[in-house]
Amino acid sequence: MGRLEGKVAFVTGAARGQGRSHAVRLAEEGADIIAVDLCDSIPSVKCYAPASADDLKQTAAAVEFTGRRVVSARVDVRDADALTRAVRNGVTELGRLDIVVANAGILELDPVAEVRAESWRDIIDINLTGVWNTVQAALPHMTSQGTGGSIVLTSSTAGLKGLSNAAPYTASKHGVVGLMKTLAKELGEHSIRVNTVNPTNVDTSMIQNGRVWGLFDPSNPAPTKESARSAFTTVSVLPVPWVETADVSNAVAFLASDEARYITGITMPIDAGFLIK
Repeated sequence: MGRLEGKVAFVTGAARGQGRSHAVRLAEEGADIIAVDLCDSIPSVKCYAPASADDLKQTAAAVEFTGRRVVSARVDVRDADALTRAVRNGVTELGRLDIVVANAGILELDPVAEVRAESWRDIIDINLTGVWNTVQAALPHMTSQGTGGSIVLTSSTAGLKGLSNAAPYTASKHGVVGLMKTLAKELGEHSIRVNTVNPTNVDTSMIQNGRVWGLFDPSNPAPTKESARSAFTTVSVLPVPWVETADVSNAVAFLASDEARYITGITMPIDAGFLIK
């Protein structure tokens, strides 16, 4: 505990799931948090329900429970101006910005021939352009401080390997890896490190829904989390069906800390061996 004392972290997609877990984990390590999320539906995403404004309030309460400060706002990462305002307001209140966790992302599953133009556009705009917008909003504050920092972009094992039924998602997450490598090169002179985390299936609503369970348990007319569990387990080397949000958050906290002070430009799988299966 205390590895991030005195620092401020900006987390997108913070209302629930991995984003909430990251915000709380960084707060446990001493960071104050700027937390944003859309908290609204995206019509092209039909697999799972969106986060709500109440979810974001729960994240803020969980951060405050650790004793840290939090500034939260409902922001669409596709809106660069709104992101810029949210970061500026957060820095005004919290005093600085040291860590960025560009986590906001969506998933929809369809075979290539059935991917709708709207779905492609939304996934690329949120998962890739939204990451770009997040970094652009944060960089002026980080570079002007002259004290370096850490940027962690949420990619996926789909950023390192092609996944069936997920062409837009896979393309977006590969794009995040490429963006990370260029950012790491250009921002090194400012002592700003840039890395990706590349999780496998994580136990959140993004995979825990009927559409995904059905892909893993296709013969079952009413698949459930439990009925799909064994099939999920077969995709990994370690005998687990999925990882927990805390497993990813621990990697994020490490990359944000001085323990990773010379680590930049890497992809860090948290994948239970998925990529070597």
